[in-house]
Amino acid sequence: MDEPLHIVIIAGTSREARRSIAAAKWVAAQLSKRDGVEVSFADPAEMHIPHDGDDEQDPRFTATTAKADGFYVVTPEYNHSIPGSLKRLLDSEFDNYWHKPVGTAGVSSGQWGGVRVCEALLPVYHTMGMVVIKPEMYFPKIKETFDDQGNIKPELAESYERAINKAFDELLWYARVLKVARQSTS
Repeated sequence: MDEPLHIVIIAGTSREARRSIAAAKWVAAQLSKRDGVEVSFADPAEMHIPHDGDDEQDPRFTATTAKADGFYVVTPEYNHSIPGSLKRLLDSEFDNYWHKPVGTAGVSSGQWGGVRVCEALLPVYHTMGMVVIKPEMYFPKIKETFDDQGNIKPELAESYERAINKAFDELLWYARVLKVARQSTS
């Protein structure tokens, strides 16, 4: 049997009152149901994130990104853009993202579901040599999507599961193909 794919789910923010963490944990739980996939969860609230490029990154995160075959970012939109903690996580491990696929789920309290943060991440991903998969996933009106315990509301679960599984199909296809390509050139 093939060695499992290692996919890292990255939570986009370390803010204390973040609602997006429920969506990130839900995405990780859904991916964990897949055979042949190892899932790691990267929560910036649980790691050292340097404030400038001169500080050393959390060594656990460096090891996780080096081992990863792909990434799925679940992030809120802050003022039409990227949370600072996510930008630092991406900037800090440039070489470990090269030629690896990435998917994105945007989260917002409004009706657009983080569409602008997904768009704002595209030039960052491209600069880092990542392969962006479609479709994006959106979690609009996050307070109406997850309850206070972080569970997706039952009446929404089936449609969100269909959407995330479509995204995972793409992510895992690219992760397999790019893993073989990286191994053949190393």
